Amino acid sequence: MSGDTAFTGGVPELYERLLVPMIFAAPARLLAQAVLAEAPQRVLETAAGTGVLTRELLAAPGLEVVATDLNPPMLAAAQARMPDGASATVRWEVADALALPFADSEFDVVACQFGAMFFPDKVRGYAEALRVLRPGGRFVFNVWDTVATNPVPGVVSDAVSAARPGESLDFIRRTPHGYADRERITAELVEAGFAEVEVGLHQAPSRTTAAEAAVAFCQGTPLRAHIEASSLDLAEATELARVAVEERWGEGPFEAPIGWLQVTARVPA
Repeated sequence: MSGDTAFTGGVPELYERLLVPMIFAAPARLLAQAVLAEAPQRVLETAAGTGVLTRELLAAPGLEVVATDLNPPMLAAAQARMPDGASATVRWEVADALALPFADSEFDVVACQFGAMFFPDKVRGYAEALRVLRPGGRFVFNVWDTVATNPVPGVVSDAVSAARPGESLDFIRRTPHGYADRERITAELVEAGFAEVEVGLHQAPSRTTAAEAAVAFCQGTPLRAHIEASSLDLAEATELARVAVEERWGEGPFEAPIGWLQVTARVPA
């Protein structure tokens, strides 16, 4: 597992506690609305993480969700956080989105919350989603926009990268915020066989503090693995990030924007 996809160690707990309310909850609600728009019966979720989208889908009566992730620690964290009394049924499975262990045409919708940026081969991942969808089914996913509309992770990334130039600490800009090209996304989906591709830009406010943002991005994302592989100490990197964010927004709680692309692509009937 490469550093860009290393959601291991202490990452799942920090991801859920800090990043989910900060940046993942609002996009998950909007994505869930799109997933449920045509009343699907079977939904496959890839890159489920700690289950923020999965939890949004639980209120849909009669829905069957198969939630998968490449990282067992993230999937375990998701299972542990499922509330009682859900209307939908959820099955959990460790699976690679680029090699799905499911038969052709099994699902009405494939959903993916901020996972496509991590696919090492985007077209292959999209082709796998298409393969397991029924004719007319939908692939619904989101990806982060650039750091221009997500300034907090941008400031963190720049602070850490500046401390050790040339040590590949640009993970945030390179991977989670490096796939915000509508034309590329559309072309790769069409190459995989999808039709009727729609890509929309969405924005929302996020709320945090400099200290929480620094811990969240330096220690609760795969940036942590890159820092730990560098000559920069994790605590030092976190402090550099805290200072940079505090210089921009101040010491107390603050509000900053987040921006993301939401994509819907349909399998030809």
